[in-house]
Amino acid sequence: MALLDVADIHSFYGKSHVLEGVSLQVGEGELVTLLGRNGAGKTTTLKSVTGVVRPRSGSVRFAGAETVGREIHEIARAGIALVPEHRGIFALLTVEENLRIAVRDGWWKLSDVYDLFPRLYERRRNGGNALSGGEQQMLSIARALLNNPRLLLLDEPTEGLAPVIVDEIVRVLVDIKRTGMSVLLVEQNLAVCEKLADRHYVLEQGRIVYSGSAAEFAADRSVRDRYLALDG
Repeated sequence: MALLDVADIHSFYGKSHVLEGVSLQVGEGELVTLLGRNGAGKTTTLKSVTGVVRPRSGSVRFAGAETVGREIHEIARAGIALVPEHRGIFALLTVEENLRIAVRDGWWKLSDVYDLFPRLYERRRNGGNALSGGEQQMLSIARALLNNPRLLLLDEPTEGLAPVIVDEIVRVLVDIKRTGMSVLLVEQNLAVCEKLADRHYVLEQGRIVYSGSAAEFAADRSVRDRYLALDG
């Protein structure tokens, strides 16, 4: 049984039909990517999993339990954490205050995320508004880990970051994966995805148009040419 099983969900913004029967799975300990052009519905998929957007039909099962219709905080407590594209840190709180409000009982402790992100320890007394974009992303990931989730959802974690920071984020995700945590990653940087993923899904206009293993995806250049190449 998959840890996350999304089956034929249809999600809307008002009258706009954004997801048209999306199905995907993430197994225990897997890192799975969700790829696609801008506007394909990737962020809406993550929001549908976390309850920010409620699918009008279909099923989202986490650890065997249906989550559609449950409140956002209930889904989070069940073990799903989202690192949003906008990062969502509290600008007027210090780094450590941002982290401490996220701490829940479990495997991940404050000392663990400082070990994972030494830069956050160095900046722990700085305000969130004094951090660089890369440091804010590190803080957002660290805060999600302190919720001690079983499934981590990441929305474009390397967007706009310098290559050296991208390498740091990749290193961190490798370390997180080694702990056995499951990850669903939305990411435009294919090089990052290919370094990390066990499997890939491709979303196009609200529908899954491809799924395959990392090896299958690497061998089939037509997939990226058809669905992921920039529009000319």
